[in-house]
Amino acid sequence: MKKPVVRTCIACRKEKEKKQMLRIVRDKDGNISLDFTGKASGRGAYICDDPACIEKCVKNKLIGRALDAPVSDEVYEYIAKEYAKSKN
Repeated sequence: MKKPVVRTCIACRKEKEKKQMLRIVRDKDGNISLDFTGKASGRGAYICDDPACIEKCVKNKLIGRALDAPVSDEVYEYIAKEYAKSKN
């Protein structure tokens, strides 16, 4: 029996199974996006599939620190919009 893969949320710092979380990925060109499949290539950071964690991530600009890259305000707006669109 395989041991479940566990990741830590960049917003609330709770550990959860990888399948229960969303992945934010920075590809080789520096583009940052939400990876709903969890399989996109690039450096990834994980966040809970929870509006409170998404809001905290955007408010405190946590993606830049997690992905070791400067992140513009437009990217944070894009992440918030993509998450909201995925829930509708």
